[in-house]
Amino acid sequence: MVGWAVAVIAVDGVALGLVLASRGGGDSPDPARALASSGRPALGALGGPGPPALPRGGRSVLPDHRVVAYYGAPQSPRLGALGIGTPAQAARRLVRQARPYGRLARRPVLPAFHLIAVIANAHAGPDGLYRTRQPASVVRRYLRAARRARGLLILDVQPGRADVMGEARALRPFLRDPHVGLAIDPEWTMRPGEVPGQTIGSIDAAEVNRVSAWLSALVRREGLPEKLLIVHQFTQDMITRRAALRSRPGVALVVMADGFGTAELKRATYARVSGRRGDWGSGFKLFYEEDTGLMTPREVLALRPRPDVVVYE
Repeated sequence: MVGWAVAVIAVDGVALGLVLASRGGGDSPDPARALASSGRPALGALGGPGPPALPRGGRSVLPDHRVVAYYGAPQSPRLGALGIGTPAQAARRLVRQARPYGRLARRPVLPAFHLIAVIANAHAGPDGLYRTRQPASVVRRYLRAARRARGLLILDVQPGRADVMGEARALRPFLRDPHVGLAIDPEWTMRPGEVPGQTIGSIDAAEVNRVSAWLSALVRREGLPEKLLIVHQFTQDMITRRAALRSRPGVALVVMADGFGTAELKRATYARVSGRRGDWGSGFKLFYEEDTGLMTPREVLALRPRPDVVVYE
């Protein structure tokens, strides 16, 4: 399993390094600062009678729905399916991909865009943090498309050497929106001296718990519907002290079985990641290009437990 994990990071590390080197590193505008200077109200201030609801009604993501998402970023198709074509084109493909999950199981499907909002870099950048934040205009563009598709927007954080909590706080203007969730990618969470693409990162349960507590407080203060918080994992120690993960009111925590390979290998990873789970949901990630024999929706739904969140890269 270790050899497979190294292959994952080698492929992604090269892709990210090539893409972001041409964009000048960490020079993208800070989303919070860009919104504050725009003169517009925060994205969560939507108004309307009654408490805000999810895109297709209700206020609980799990277990009321199964989320089917496209992952990626517009900087390169190599970053995932979401970055291929315009957001509207990605939404149409996503709706087609999600449709079988609704037909095969008695659980409403909620589509989602899983946008890499903080991208790990193979170079340090001006601040030495090995990460680039998406411009606020890009996040707003995908949020508009997600709304038109009556879906969620999930903001993925690949923090590099930046503080995970700090990156979550920087996304607060977007997370105030009732249709926006959060994801953490520990593979790209670096310690001092580590470089994305050279080291497989990890995160401690205490860091995840800090984020979930902050997110829960935001939900309570703003009167928001339940928010997704996804944490990716494909090696045993990618989430250290995982048993200490805590559930929070208003936050649907999901541990996502990540990594590409054969169907047999992916089933084994899912069993390892989803087995002995605590009070959190299960996720499963598929790769259009890297998986050997892409699993069908029927095969995905045959997994036990059935995944609450299915992500296509």
